[in-house]
Amino acid sequence: MSPTTIAVLDPFHPDAITLLQSTPSITTILPNTSQHQNWHGQADGVILRSDTRLTEEDFAKATPRLRVVVKQGVGVDNIDLDAANKYGVAVHNTPALNSESVAELSVALAFSLSRRVTEIDRRIRKGETIMRSQTLGISLFEKTVGIVGMGNIGIQAARKWRGVCSANIIAYDPVVPKEAWADIPHKRVDTLQELLHEADVVTLHVPLLPTTKGLIGEKELSLMKENAILVNTARGGLVDEKALLEALKKGKLWGAVLDAMEVEPPTTDAYPELLSLDNVILTPHIGASTVETQSRSGCAAVKSVLAVLNGESNVPGRLV
Repeated sequence: MSPTTIAVLDPFHPDAITLLQSTPSITTILPNTSQHQNWHGQADGVILRSDTRLTEEDFAKATPRLRVVVKQGVGVDNIDLDAANKYGVAVHNTPALNSESVAELSVALAFSLSRRVTEIDRRIRKGETIMRSQTLGISLFEKTVGIVGMGNIGIQAARKWRGVCSANIIAYDPVVPKEAWADIPHKRVDTLQELLHEADVVTLHVPLLPTTKGLIGEKELSLMKENAILVNTARGGLVDEKALLEALKKGKLWGAVLDAMEVEPPTTDAYPELLSLDNVILTPHIGASTVETQSRSGCAAVKSVLAVLNGESNVPGRLV
């Protein structure tokens, strides 16, 4: 009988790799090894992040041996869930473990944009003499923050906004029951349009689904305040990037922060015009990129894949 084999398809925190390799009777296939390109048909379980896509072809080649895929993080739009279901492969994620770090980044980037931190830093590095009269930003103290999506990350973002600047929270989520965030002072609205009309900061914390693709388009952007900030640390595809570019060029928003984009990581070839604008901050999907979060969620992914292969029930994050 061949040993149980787990393929690691993306770079993982060393703590997770150590945990995996120290588990008895487990063979590992690691990135950048000779076996890595030929993991199909060898792996009983797979762990991955967002860098690798699993298609129907992958599942067809990997079964019948492959039994489980575990995604580090929450979003699984890089995994063909229909194909996983078709071939009988369980799919799990690691919910709630990156909530704090993603919420933290969303707030930090909004403040950076409001005070023009990255713009001023770039100008100083170019040798410009910057006068204080040229650095006026906008204050976010006691402003209205509209949170779209009140899952784990949205709830943590709401708490941070309340704590950092006494923000007035408007929340829109037609799925999550209001009892999940009843302890947070807020106003719940029934439509996205109402939130966009009232909010000074709009921050997105929803998954990418057919129902959320293009959630923020030309019509929605036209409803936002002229000095509003749009923050997307969720998924590329939620925002119509062409419509956003036009709104920014016309001065219809204070600016935008995008940690999630349709092309990741963002490049000068993919986004030459967005990169030319001072009122835009782009980061390459780094919401969960802290030492603590990577260690914690990476180890959780390892524990989940081992638990499923050991036949345990009630393994968290079951999707398929």
